[in-house]
Amino acid sequence: MNRFRVLIASLLIIITNLGFAQNEVIEVEGPPPKLTGLKAEAAQLVGDNQKLTQEIVDSLFSFSELGFQEFETQRYLTEILEENGFTVEHGVSGIPSAWWATWGSGKPVIALGSDVDGIPKSSQTPGVAYRKPLIEGAPGHGEGHNSGQAVNITAALAVKEIMERDNLPGTLVLWPGIAEELVATKAWFARDGRYDGVDAVLFTHVSDTMSVSWGQATGTGLVSVEYTFDGVAAHGAGDPWKGKSALDAVELTNIGWNFRREHLHPLQRSHYVIVDGGDQPNVVPSKASVWYFIREMTAEKIRENFAILQTIAEGAAMMTDTSVSRRIIGAAYPRHFNKPIAEAMYENIRAVGMPEWSEDDQAFAHAFQEYMEADEVVGLNTEIEELQAPLEEPKSGGSDDIGDVSWNVPTVTLRFPSNIDGSTGHHWSSANAMATPIAHKGATAGAKVVAATMLDLIQQESLVDNAWTYFRDEQSANETYVSFVGETDNPAIEKNAEIMNAYKDRLKDYYYDPSKYDTYLEQLGIDYPQLKDPDAE
Repeated sequence: MNRFRVLIASLLIIITNLGFAQNEVIEVEGPPPKLTGLKAEAAQLVGDNQKLTQEIVDSLFSFSELGFQEFETQRYLTEILEENGFTVEHGVSGIPSAWWATWGSGKPVIALGSDVDGIPKSSQTPGVAYRKPLIEGAPGHGEGHNSGQAVNITAALAVKEIMERDNLPGTLVLWPGIAEELVATKAWFARDGRYDGVDAVLFTHVSDTMSVSWGQATGTGLVSVEYTFDGVAAHGAGDPWKGKSALDAVELTNIGWNFRREHLHPLQRSHYVIVDGGDQPNVVPSKASVWYFIREMTAEKIRENFAILQTIAEGAAMMTDTSVSRRIIGAAYPRHFNKPIAEAMYENIRAVGMPEWSEDDQAFAHAFQEYMEADEVVGLNTEIEELQAPLEEPKSGGSDDIGDVSWNVPTVTLRFPSNIDGSTGHHWSSANAMATPIAHKGATAGAKVVAATMLDLIQQESLVDNAWTYFRDEQSANETYVSFVGETDNPAIEKNAEIMNAYKDRLKDYYYDPSKYDTYLEQLGIDYPQLKDPDAE
């Protein structure tokens, strides 16, 4: 009977999705499959190597490095890969903290990617269910990017062992999402041909559940641009009429854009910060800069809004008799994920399932959600999400430069359960669980899914063929990828250097030492789970 229900459900999925119609969720009935054969062996190897997974998660958490400054992270991860036989290239695409690791030969070429950078001012002690910075004002992993490389490396090492033993052909590539919080490198990797010859990209990102999707993803693409105005300095009280204020031009740009927002589509998102507003009030600013993110649902709309902003900036320069120049800081093409690979990965998600959370894990999650005044205090998720198909109506939100990768090679993103529902994005609360057993268990579960999907790609030539058929005939049928990044646009590698220089020495005191401590919580003296702030009234 169960086989009949699975068959009927599968037929309904096929019928419903002829022509890749828009559906929000694909429900699959019947018992979950089990990993068998080499995939079962890979899952066992991942489980056997969970100590390495934990050490990577905890180590990257302790480094707390911001985008373009991930040098300790680079050193640590590339040493692990080199010790395990990977060839590592440093400083790719003119980005000093970037790297590219390869092992094996022949087809398929499978590339595993995950982001590694942190968030400013999100320093947080892990394992406590309340606000407690490790270093006040310092960066931290307020997005959980310390966990994805642990997923990928553990999975790759398991599959590599099987490939060596069974003499299986294929090439494994591991690479980092450098400065993802600035969406500032993957478009450069794509521009420079880093994905040429790659058959599939499996990307990983932290979440509070386990899921994968295909088609256009929720969220936006963007252009990140910095405008710099040049004027003439003068004494602000003595002879201000001799000055030409670059800051006035910045403010007029912002005023113009803010008035224009009313007449933009509601799905757009745009935001800015003034990165240079002058030196002191009594000097007319001769130089000032403002940094914008321009987000929309489609590449066409992004370009349209970017052109509007460009016109406003030029108008502001004319009004203030200043000159203006611009610099592309980052870019993210709207994401589109591959259906055949997503379907294969989803079957592996069903087989692996969610981690088994302990009573301590659930107690920590409940206390954290109460502290954050979450809409629902329900603890950790225990069920996987259904396979996500494209939404019937697009939904706005954040951006990720994995979109540029997804338009160069068939790509999916696995979201793995290493965090707690109820946290705030880009915030210290997204770091509370990220060096705890919750993060470790979620990363291990994610690594099992990635390893199984890698073996699907290695063992099933038809899966690679179907992925490329979908990429060419469906995804790219009505759209041609044209990057927002030009040949002369250089990566903004100076970003965050000043912040990291201010905190680097103090952060070193908190680096995790696995030779002395089993976990980072042990090193910090945290009795997990610590539910109440002992210093609170």
